[in-house]
Amino acid sequence: MIALVKGQKVDLTKAHPQLSSIKLGLGWDVSGSSQNVFDLDAVVLLIDASGKIISDKHVIYYNNLRGHSVALSKDNRTGAGSGNDEEVSIKLEEVPADIEKIILAITIYDASERKQTFGEVRNGFVTISNENTKQEIYRYDLGNEFSTETAVIVGEIYRYKGEWKFGAVGSGLEGELKGLCEQFGLANLPSSFYVKTASPVNNNSTIKLSKIELKKSGDTINLSKTSKTLGEILVNLNWNQQNSSQSGGGFLSSIFGTNKSGVDLDLGCLFEFKDGFKGVIQPLGNVFGSYMDEPYVHLDKDDRTGASTNGENMKINGNKIYEFERILIFAYIYDGAANWSQVDGIVTIKQQDSPEIVVRMDEHRNGFGMCAIAMFENINDETFKVEKLVKYFRGHQEMDRHYDWNLNWVAGSK
Repeated sequence: MIALVKGQKVDLTKAHPQLSSIKLGLGWDVSGSSQNVFDLDAVVLLIDASGKIISDKHVIYYNNLRGHSVALSKDNRTGAGSGNDEEVSIKLEEVPADIEKIILAITIYDASERKQTFGEVRNGFVTISNENTKQEIYRYDLGNEFSTETAVIVGEIYRYKGEWKFGAVGSGLEGELKGLCEQFGLANLPSSFYVKTASPVNNNSTIKLSKIELKKSGDTINLSKTSKTLGEILVNLNWNQQNSSQSGGGFLSSIFGTNKSGVDLDLGCLFEFKDGFKGVIQPLGNVFGSYMDEPYVHLDKDDRTGASTNGENMKINGNKIYEFERILIFAYIYDGAANWSQVDGIVTIKQQDSPEIVVRMDEHRNGFGMCAIAMFENINDETFKVEKLVKYFRGHQEMDRHYDWNLNWVAGSK
């Protein structure tokens, strides 16, 4: 391991030809007397050739943990414990060509409200390791030179003559995450962009909800823990086989109709384990999975008509959450016109003794046969964060590439 100093630039891939994936470990201590817990966050900005953040989707942070071959491992809201507080993984060989530079920063969440600055943060560092061999290559200690800053640019990974290099920056600024984004050309974002998602549902609350609906794409909620584990997670897909304007009975009567001549809508998922194992569960190809054995996901049947009042059901073994990195729930139209506005699809996520989580496929894009419905992301091996997506694609491969699964797809049938 080589210790770096501020301003130093070093080779990554040129000096280490076999280096394809790196892990950045960030850590810090707080020595201040603030009455509030310091909540520091790792942030990654993906920059184009003009020196600007490409889009809001190119900010990898607590509300957007992965994208474009970059993944943030967790959101540590207390900084408790030794070692790395947060980690970032980057698959260098897969970073899209339009990304010229990757900025690594640390920000203080809600710093102005809590009257906190980096003047109270000590022993900040970043380590760079070969993710495949676990060998630590470089380490950069930030020092204790900051005072009023609420964000610090730790370093930058950038392309140079076809190779990747790292530069130790150690530059502070004020304005928290908002100020950091604006410095790199991403302004006028809604205030909700910077607000952290809600904590898990509290089953001991005096208010007992029977259902919780994620209404807009991007809405999130954490699954509840039952006893010490998540237990069984049931994902149910149901849909309308009749034109709602003709049924006259409203949504529920049409969704339980018995018309057998409509759309064949299939439920499936992409899964990714922490060890890199990836795959798909779906009726196409008869890949129904297993609940007790890998991949700990099981699809019970293929309802080809929508006539079943139970629709299609997928069980996820929440007791094996420590194996999972993420799960993408999707549906596709196997047979019939890609007319989502008449399908009225609805996904319900059920846990024992917990409110049902409802995701309606109500943001239509007719003509596209595939819909990414919801993303499950592992939060500290304790729960899944569920995010409503409802984003439409032409097929499996296009959806796969959008969410960085990178599986090999071939035509199939059932």
